[in-house]
Amino acid sequence: MPPRKIIIDTDPGQDDAVAILLALASPGDLEVLGITCVAGNVPLALTEKNARIICELAGRRDMPVFAGCDVPLERPLVTAEHVHGKTGLDGPDWDDPTMPLAEGHAVDFIIDTLRAAEAGTVTLCPLGPLTNIATALQRAPDIAGRVQQIVLMGGAYFEVGNITPAAEFNIYVDPQAADIVFNSGIDIVVMPLDVTHKALVTKPRNDAFRALGTPAGVAVAEMTDFFERFDKSKYGSEGAPLHDPCVTAYLLAPELFSGRRVNVQIETGSELTMGMTVVDWWGVTDRTPNALFIGDLDADGFFALLTDRLARL
Repeated sequence: MPPRKIIIDTDPGQDDAVAILLALASPGDLEVLGITCVAGNVPLALTEKNARIICELAGRRDMPVFAGCDVPLERPLVTAEHVHGKTGLDGPDWDDPTMPLAEGHAVDFIIDTLRAAEAGTVTLCPLGPLTNIATALQRAPDIAGRVQQIVLMGGAYFEVGNITPAAEFNIYVDPQAADIVFNSGIDIVVMPLDVTHKALVTKPRNDAFRALGTPAGVAVAEMTDFFERFDKSKYGSEGAPLHDPCVTAYLLAPELFSGRRVNVQIETGSELTMGMTVVDWWGVTDRTPNALFIGDLDADGFFALLTDRLARL
């Protein structure tokens, strides 16, 4: 089979960085057509810089990286430096990237790529707020029928919220965008906190990254060393959950994951529960399922895959 064509939409973020590295380390399985950046974990000027840093780390200076939307559709931008540090990639000592940004806007790249490709051959992989994806759907409604699938990280049900009591960060930052995406009619696979919190980087797993002895392996270990302090303190967990690499791992090995096809709606009216993913897990409404909502994974298999692929960089 030819590699699956994907666009990674991202707001790096240490876990975004690992997700990108996993994709770039898997060219036989995934053809990354481009990386589109959005404001989220940190402002856009940093997310597009961070994406280029990671491409250079992977030896992919040829990868087009586009800057996209710098604010959510209707709300002020909320960022997460308290988790990711002031740069978004705190941990390693990074040099500034030398590869340039690609010309043009991320949203235009998404629209143009989907229109140019054969329908049903390009998968969108959002790792951050859904502003770029929703904006593309608003500007070019015809592309909804051309997307093969959207595999995204966001939301929560059993794990409730991580930025508010009710909401996961990516959905909370731009709930109006998420509402557009979930009601687009596109086939959606969701990696919520319910599954990503099971992808924990324990010390032995992080030691395995560091033991690769490569720039990528060491950088992943150092990013996780920084990133985990927040989650260990908040959740009392053994390490940091690698949220966004679940998206890439699902594309590579879907058999590692399990979930249910359910209806997911996004709360956009209540400030108390703004950005909540209202998941009909138990089928108590008559709303038609619109997403595969992942609830579990084989964590050992996930980390074996990740370590193996990082070793290829």
